[in-house]
Amino acid sequence: MTADAEFEKARAGYREFIAGRKTVVIATKDADGEPFQSIAPFVHRGDDVYVYVSEIAEHYRYLAAGATARLLLHADEASSNNIFGVERASFVCDVEQVPEEGNDEVFAGFADMSNEKMVQVLRGLDFHLFRLTPTDGRYVVGFGKAFDVSFDGSRFDHVVIDKKA
Repeated sequence: MTADAEFEKARAGYREFIAGRKTVVIATKDADGEPFQSIAPFVHRGDDVYVYVSEIAEHYRYLAAGATARLLLHADEASSNNIFGVERASFVCDVEQVPEEGNDEVFAGFADMSNEKMVQVLRGLDFHLFRLTPTDGRYVVGFGKAFDVSFDGSRFDHVVIDKKA
């Protein structure tokens, strides 16, 4: 991919893809070091991703105990032209539990996705806010179209791998 216009089209497609996702698959490790996956709604601000999870959810314990997690956002496979090239983005993230106070913009984002009343109910329950900061990301949009990315798209480097002989 050498044409600037094609590259910028791919970057715009990435940003549109991210903006169109409402949930993220979260991969963590359980207490025995075994992999665990879950799904949660998310809000992103800049290069940070926020999830708001209940203490009842298994992933709450694993996020609270772990320093890192992986995130996966993916397109609906039914809308993919090729199942091997399903549009997706994955990220390695640092995890930090953060206070609710001072994160009104994040909660406004959750309210925009669902509704204000739902968010207010959740804030009165056993939910906790986590900030996941991507440190490494990969976006795949088809064969030969993989990019190393930052969550906000400011980093967007085409990955080129030598083909097998």
